[in-house]
Amino acid sequence: MVVCWGPVVRVLVLQAAWALGGGQVRYSVPEEAKAGTVVGRLAQDLGLAAGEPEARGLRLVAQGRQASVEVSGASGALVVSSRLDREELCGKSAPCALRLEVLVERPLRVFHVELEVTDINDNAPVFPAARKNLSIAESSLPGSRFPLEGASDADIGANAQLSYTLSPSEHFSLNLQRSEEYRESLFLVLTKPLDRETVFVHGLVLTASDGGRPSLTGTMELVILVLDANDNAPQFTQSVYKVQLPESAAEGTLVALVNATDPDVGSNGKMTFTASNTFPPKGLNLFILNPKSGEIRLKGALDFEDVRSYEIQIEATDKGTPPLSGHCKVVVEVLDVNDNAPEVWVTSLSVPVPEDAAVGTVVALLSVSDRDSGANGRVRCAVWPAAPFGLVATFAGSYSLVLREALDRERVSEYEVEVRAEDGGAPPLRASRGVRVPVSDVNDNAPSFAQAVYTVLARENNAAGAELARLWARDPDEAGNGRVSYSVAEGGGGGAAAGGGWRPASSYVSVDAESGRLWALQPLDYEELQVLQFEVRAVDAGEPPLCGNATVQLFVVDENDNAPALLPPAGGGPGPGAAGEAASGPGSGALWAWAAWGAPAGQVVAKIRAVDADSGYNAWLRYELWEPRGKGPFRVGLYSGEVSTARVLEEADGPRQRLVIVVRDHGEPARSATATLSVSLVEGAEAALAAVGSSSSSSSGAGLRPAAGAEGSAAAATNVWLVVAICAVSSLFLLAVVLYGASRWAPRAAVLSGPGPATLVCASEVGSWSYSQRQSRSLCVAEGAGKSDLMVFSPNFPPPPPGPAAKETQPEPPALLDTTRFLKASSSLALNASREGASTSSPVGNLF
Repeated sequence: MVVCWGPVVRVLVLQAAWALGGGQVRYSVPEEAKAGTVVGRLAQDLGLAAGEPEARGLRLVAQGRQASVEVSGASGALVVSSRLDREELCGKSAPCALRLEVLVERPLRVFHVELEVTDINDNAPVFPAARKNLSIAESSLPGSRFPLEGASDADIGANAQLSYTLSPSEHFSLNLQRSEEYRESLFLVLTKPLDRETVFVHGLVLTASDGGRPSLTGTMELVILVLDANDNAPQFTQSVYKVQLPESAAEGTLVALVNATDPDVGSNGKMTFTASNTFPPKGLNLFILNPKSGEIRLKGALDFEDVRSYEIQIEATDKGTPPLSGHCKVVVEVLDVNDNAPEVWVTSLSVPVPEDAAVGTVVALLSVSDRDSGANGRVRCAVWPAAPFGLVATFAGSYSLVLREALDRERVSEYEVEVRAEDGGAPPLRASRGVRVPVSDVNDNAPSFAQAVYTVLARENNAAGAELARLWARDPDEAGNGRVSYSVAEGGGGGAAAGGGWRPASSYVSVDAESGRLWALQPLDYEELQVLQFEVRAVDAGEPPLCGNATVQLFVVDENDNAPALLPPAGGGPGPGAAGEAASGPGSGALWAWAAWGAPAGQVVAKIRAVDADSGYNAWLRYELWEPRGKGPFRVGLYSGEVSTARVLEEADGPRQRLVIVVRDHGEPARSATATLSVSLVEGAEAALAAVGSSSSSSSGAGLRPAAGAEGSAAAATNVWLVVAICAVSSLFLLAVVLYGASRWAPRAAVLSGPGPATLVCASEVGSWSYSQRQSRSLCVAEGAGKSDLMVFSPNFPPPPPGPAAKETQPEPPALLDTTRFLKASSSLALNASREGASTSSPVGNLF
């Protein structure tokens, strides 16, 4: 059927402004509008400037069925995209309003558009059948009414208001009864008695016209057969039976029991019941009528959301000749039960969410609906877990999932959010929808070292490029934000070189930018550098980059790389002496001294002086008489270097004795130097002259042997100093044991060189467990330059950095000085000192 629209399709805009408090735009468009018809200037009504709709992604969100309108990307106008059929979209519902959701991205916003599809008169009235046969007894009285099935019109409003006309007839007319509660009822009314013998069949045309302009019509042919003689039709006790039935009623449930009476007797009074018509027609398959008893039972399942009421036309026909019939209507009202769970849809999801997103950021848009009605269709929504997200109702059935608390990707990198919906039925039905919300990383964590200060031990003379340690800084961020690079901080420290100069740390060490391995750029020399302190900086690759610092204290451990060196006599030149230091003899640096025949045992005739550039244990010197071996007339102090008589000198010993003395240190391996001492044996008078010569040269440093009285005083002083030395050594030994035990049981700071905590002990000039040249004057030359030593216990090792590469790149712990070795050295030194004191009268007060 062709419907004339006029030259231009008229688009009616009912309301294109925001509804108060709701942010809703309403448009109207007639059904059957052509594709491309502009419904409204949506972008302009939403306040978007030209060009913004396409830039900000203005689009429609379809819910359930495909919408027949779309948003033009260029202009932002709402246009018709496909055929709009109001009857298909809404049926008989009025008004026909489509709810549309419009999304605008960047930033994300949602708008609600209501599009009303108006009806046009595009459907003509339609009768259930093109022809209807009626049987009417000739005994029917004027005024008798016979129900007719009216026509139906799919349109609504005035377009569905039907009027009926009957072709001209002297016997029949139409009677139309309208009711606000029920559908209209159409009757064929007998206006004049029938006479079967005159006309036994009447043919009429029933025409239905709707109220549209132009009006559309439909027709049905009525064929009326005039029957004879049965003049009483069955009569129902009620013209309308009203029944309420819940949609959950089981199959076989009794719907209604209709009853009719017929005053005739015999076959004219026996009736059968038939369902002549059901509206809507699908009710024919839902109900079954017992033709004898008039019981109507349920044969199928009811659905309130599909059809809310049924009308059944019941006809009671007697068995007379001709048969007569009566009619009634059964109205079945379907009651809603809570049989539909809520439905939750995610219409838009904006993920991942940056961890620095502001509170209130919209993460997702959701739509919730329930097909039930009343309390059964009212839905409550909640989000679980309750933090850090929440729900905000934006419109009826629409919610926004928003951020309620600040995020931290390092604590939780992804959330599984469940949106739970519950209706108001009894019992309530529930539904849920899971939303996965990943959190994206921002650079909000600076690299952090495990320790603020790292202690690294390195032996001197290490190879250039040797790995000293490995530093590791943790950055919990991911990707580039957590990728750390290492460097030695400029101006972050250095070391004092020998001679008082200062060199930056970068001239000694370097750190690998990726792995954090600490490398030596050159061999380290303990005699040049003992401690190197500098800062290592860790910088991530984020934007902006963040950094962290750690201080590294690099202690150089002494190696025995210097042999003892013999020193010239303190006097600076040769000279005679019987009890002084060995004097240099002429030629090849040989040493010489005098001794008198008959000198008693234990008389000091010379003193060998030597110094070792190393420190600590490596600089602790011992003196041994290499030649002559056996029972010679002379011996040398093990740690004093004093050459003294082992027995009384005799003439048989010859005029000269040649002594070879070896000076060794305690390093591993030990290093040594050899001194050759020539001792001339002379008479007592010559020895006196030598003593006089020694006295005359004492101003230049040559020592003389003291007189006999002085020897007694010196021996007493020796005993005093010997006791002091032994007490000092014992005290140091006890102190070492106590400190060692405390270091084993007390909590200690971790160092980089190995697993577990360790304790760093830096020796001072007073009370050190190492032997410095300044304190050990009987071991080294008294005039030698003093130096303080460093004593470090073997450290433990901290845990390696995480990752498979940690095991492969674990630095080997540098070899350290062993504490036990120093304890043994202290005990040995005390024993030797006691032996020396028992066999010599020389002063040993400067042993420690």
